[in-house]
Amino acid sequence: MASPQMKPLQDLPRDLKGRKVAVFGLAKSGLAAARLLGAHGARVTAVDARSEAALGEAAASLRAAGVALAVGAPPPAGLLEGQDLVVVSPGVPLALPELARTRAAGVPVWGEVELAGRLLSHVPLFGITGTNGKSTTTALTGELFAASGARTFVGGNLGRPFSEAAEQPGAWDALVVELSSFQLEGIAQLAPRGAALLNLTPDHLDRYEDHRAYGAAKARIFMNQGPEDFCVVNADDPEVMRLAEGARSRVYGFSLTGLVAAPAPALAGLATAEEGGFRLALEQGAPPERYRLGNRSLRGAHNTQNAMAAALLARLGGVAPDAVQAGLDGYPGLAHRLESVRVLGGVEWVNDSKATNVDSVLVALRAFAGPLWLIAGGKGKGAPYAPMVEAGQGRVKGVLTIGQDAEALAQAYGGKAEVHPCGTLAQAVARARQLAREGDTVLLSPACASYDQFQNFEDRGEQFKQLVRALA
Repeated sequence: MASPQMKPLQDLPRDLKGRKVAVFGLAKSGLAAARLLGAHGARVTAVDARSEAALGEAAASLRAAGVALAVGAPPPAGLLEGQDLVVVSPGVPLALPELARTRAAGVPVWGEVELAGRLLSHVPLFGITGTNGKSTTTALTGELFAASGARTFVGGNLGRPFSEAAEQPGAWDALVVELSSFQLEGIAQLAPRGAALLNLTPDHLDRYEDHRAYGAAKARIFMNQGPEDFCVVNADDPEVMRLAEGARSRVYGFSLTGLVAAPAPALAGLATAEEGGFRLALEQGAPPERYRLGNRSLRGAHNTQNAMAAALLARLGGVAPDAVQAGLDGYPGLAHRLESVRVLGGVEWVNDSKATNVDSVLVALRAFAGPLWLIAGGKGKGAPYAPMVEAGQGRVKGVLTIGQDAEALAQAYGGKAEVHPCGTLAQAVARARQLAREGDTVLLSPACASYDQFQNFEDRGEQFKQLVRALA
C-alpha cells in the first residue's frame, strides 16, 4: 500500500523529494522520467521485464544514478502498490492487472508526459495527435515558433522525451509535443494551450478493443482544455469533427476543400487550401491571411493539411504572420519522409524510406505530378500492391524491385509499367541512374519493412542517400 501519511502530489517538484516512485518500462521515455525523478530527490525504482544484461548501458546508468532496479521479470507482488507514485512508459498498457491493483490501492499512475507536463505547467504547451502526420506537423510547428524567436522544445513521441524538457524548466517559451494515443491514455491533468487532432483511421487494434476506443484515446487531448484554450481539427474528417464536439475550447478547422464535413462543432475560424498555398481566417468577417507553400519538404496535399494545422497552432499561439511564412519556407523536412536528396542532371532523387506500407506509398505518389521511377520492395506485410499500381498509372514509368517481395511487386506491375528486378538497393540506384531522364523523379518508397536487408528504415534511407550522393 502507499504510505499512509502520504499527501497528494500537488506541489511539484517539491512534493517529489523523498517519495517512493516506480518507473514502469525503460524505453527512452521511462529512462528520461527516472532521471528526472531522481534529480528531484525521489527514491526511484525502475521496473522492466527485460534483464539487466539486455538493458545494458541503460541499466548501468540508472544504477550509477542511485536508482533501484526490479528487472528481468514482471514486477514482484506488492512492489507497485507500495509506491507513492507509478510513472508508466507509453509502451506499457495501462490495462495490465498489476496497474489495476496499483490504482485500486490508491496509488496514482501517471504517464511520462503527465509527469513532465506537471513540472512544466508554467510554459504554454501545444500538443499534436492523429493517426498520420503527427511527426511532420510537430516538427513544422516547432519551426514556426522558432522562427518567431521563441525558445521552443520539440519532442514527445517524436525525438526527445518530454521529460527532457522538464530537466530545464526555465529554458522554454513554448512546448511543441507529439502525443500518441498511448501517451494520452496516461494523462490526468495535462492541458494543452493548443491541441491538434489531424485525422483518424484504424490503427493499433492490437491494443484497443475497437476503433471507437482508439478514437476515444485520441480525444483525451481535449479533455482538460478550457474556454481560454483552442483546438485545431481536420474539418474534412467527419470522425474527427465528431470527437471535437466534446471540446470545451474554441475549435478551429483546416480543410483542403473549404467544405466542412459536419455542421458541429461550430468553427471559430478555418484554414483552406488554395493554389500554391492556403488562406487562414482566424475571425469571422476578418480578411484572410495568405501563406505560400513553395518548399519541397511540404509538397503534397497531406503536407498542405499539416502546414495548415501548424500555422493555426502557431498563429493562435502568438506567432506573427511573417514568422509563420519564414518557418514554412525554411522547414527542412524530416529525414526519410519525402526527403529530397539531390537533383542530378535534372532528375530529383527522393528518400521516402519511412513508407513501409502501401498506404504510405499512396500518399507519396499523390505528391508528384511528373514522371517517376519507383524503387520498392523489402519484407512485405501481406497487403495487395494493386492500389499503388493503380494510383501510379500514367506517372510511374517503371518500378525497380528489391528485397523479399520483389516478385510480388513484379507480378502486380506486370503489363502496367516497366519492371526492373534489381535485388539490392545499390543495384536499383545504379539502374535508375541509367533509366531516368531530365524532369523525372527517382522515388525510394518501398511499401515494405526493411528488415530483410537493413537494420531498420532509417538504415535503408541513409544507405540510399549515400548511394545517391556518390553518383556522378
